[in-house]
Amino acid sequence: MKSTAYRHLTADDVQQLVAQGCSATDWQGVTVANGIDLRQVRNAKFSGKVRLGVFEKSFTMPGGLEKHSGINSATLHNVTIGDNCLIENIKNYIANYEIEEDSYIENVDIILVDKPTSFGNGVEASVLIETGGREVLIHDRLTAHEAYIEAMYRHRPDIVGRLQEMARRYAESKTSDVGHIGRAVTIVDAGYIKNVWIGDYCKIEGTGRLKNGTIVSNEHAPVHIGYGVVLDDFIIQSGTCIEDGTMMSRCFVGQNCRMGHTYSASDSLFFSNCQGENGEACAIFAGPFTVTHHKSTLLIAGMFSFMNAGSGSNQSNHMYKLGPIHQGHLERGAKTTSNSYILWPARVGAFSLVMGRLVGNIDSTDMPFSYLIEDHGSTFLAPAINLKSVGTIRDSQKWPKRDGRKDPVRLDQINYNLLSPYTMQKALRGLRTLENLRETCGPTSDTYAYRNTKITNSALCRGIKLYDIAITKFLGNSVINRVEDKCPASDEELRTILAPDSPEGSGEWVDISGLIAPKQMIERLIADVVSGDIEDVLALNARFEAIHKKYYDLEWTWAYEILLDYFGLDAETITRQDVIDIIERWIKAVKFIDEAVYADAKKEFSLSSKTGFGADGSKFDVEADFEQVRGVFESNSFVKAVVEHIANKSTLGQKVISQLKGNG
Repeated sequence: MKSTAYRHLTADDVQQLVAQGCSATDWQGVTVANGIDLRQVRNAKFSGKVRLGVFEKSFTMPGGLEKHSGINSATLHNVTIGDNCLIENIKNYIANYEIEEDSYIENVDIILVDKPTSFGNGVEASVLIETGGREVLIHDRLTAHEAYIEAMYRHRPDIVGRLQEMARRYAESKTSDVGHIGRAVTIVDAGYIKNVWIGDYCKIEGTGRLKNGTIVSNEHAPVHIGYGVVLDDFIIQSGTCIEDGTMMSRCFVGQNCRMGHTYSASDSLFFSNCQGENGEACAIFAGPFTVTHHKSTLLIAGMFSFMNAGSGSNQSNHMYKLGPIHQGHLERGAKTTSNSYILWPARVGAFSLVMGRLVGNIDSTDMPFSYLIEDHGSTFLAPAINLKSVGTIRDSQKWPKRDGRKDPVRLDQINYNLLSPYTMQKALRGLRTLENLRETCGPTSDTYAYRNTKITNSALCRGIKLYDIAITKFLGNSVINRVEDKCPASDEELRTILAPDSPEGSGEWVDISGLIAPKQMIERLIADVVSGDIEDVLALNARFEAIHKKYYDLEWTWAYEILLDYFGLDAETITRQDVIDIIERWIKAVKFIDEAVYADAKKEFSLSSKTGFGADGSKFDVEADFEQVRGVFESNSFVKAVVEHIANKSTLGQKVISQLKGNG
């Protein structure tokens, strides 16, 4: 609320207001800004301390109708009204609120604060286990990474206790007995609004009930709350839209999320760029880019990120008879097909596809990029096959393009890389596991058993090849980024270039719900929180951001260590020819994967895909109709990009090889 000079009403002012249908329990409690036009105040009832700004501007409504700012048919109790607001047709009353300038409030039942409240900050959401045990305290600066550690590191009660203490302290700093409605807010045709903090430029229209929450809206990223929405005990972050009868309780909804079409959720967290429509969520941890669109889809007691749930996807957290105490984890990029089912507990590896009913409590975390397919009651695992899928590549390209966050402050630190130390360490473990299975059980076995799944012989052999190709591609990418345009004149100079800038980055890496980082750095962060070196949630967020910004330096430290081991080299003796050999392998790996993706994309243009085209026509009509609707394969934008990628990467590889040979 900007500083404004207020004065008490004169006897003439009171007489004028009474003549205009106004009344007050005590006119001494009403103060007005200098220059106020009292003609714009009609049929108003004042109680307690009320302050009114000036009314100089008009609002232009859809269709061109103009309404002058002012107060008409409203009861106000302990309310401050900023300049140029319009408060009209309040059916019940507004109590204990500060309303910033240029806000428009019309046809609302009631807006009140009835006691000291933290506006949803500090509410416990019982994620993953409905009966409790992994509660996360939500607040309006919560990141996916803080929530991940608070929910998943229960083996470290010291860090969980400190994070919850920080959240409670932050909630206390937000506690007040006066509510806030920000600048240029619109609230129309709404019902019950109680104990809600509303940020600038928020638009609330037709909403049923908002109770105990915060809406972090601002000019850069306004929030829209639409018709029939019911929210209890909530935090809504900037840029988010919640519409069409959505019902949520004890939920956090992060930046630029979309919820609508009667979606319902309880005790759930949705972080940046999630979408929820039609279906239902209960006790889920929806990391960035978790998407569910279908009415028949239930997400329950699971952790997800970069995930798309197919129609009819379902999970069960009742394994035996002790209630809903089980949980599951679909690691980043995992997908479910239509009518899939997973019995928790289970864990699905990164960028994997789930098809059918999986009831064996599977764990494929060390087999990323795989298919998990039900066949006659058994779960078959096809390791690494998703590396050849056009869908996997398309997904990895679309996520950064669909990051619609406009807020200058981005809470979640999101790493979009498909190949990273996190996924490659798992690919390395998967490769070793498959090789050990083949050696232990024999190369001629029909099937191999792995963590409640079955792997066919052909799938195992293909998986070994694909993991090797993926690892080679990642390591080649890293070494090219390191040496490109450096043109070392000797092997000694090359070794200096290749030497990591920092020892940080070696060892195991983790995915902290979108943030990919060395586990050692996360452990150090945890130690600093426990010791008190990181004192509050703002400092914690700054630390996550700092780790994210160092990703590529940290990645090289890990990649160089793995590169030496994987290709049997030594840092003291590695030569330019060794790097040239790696780059030549990299060119073949890139070409193999791109050609596999190209072939997979071509299936979309096969004869069977044209079924249903060319209604009532000949085969020539089918072709013509298909081309009009879907286009020609060779001119498809994605297909063209794949072809260009092969050529560009081959050119890049030859360029770096030439530089290493001294011809650059």
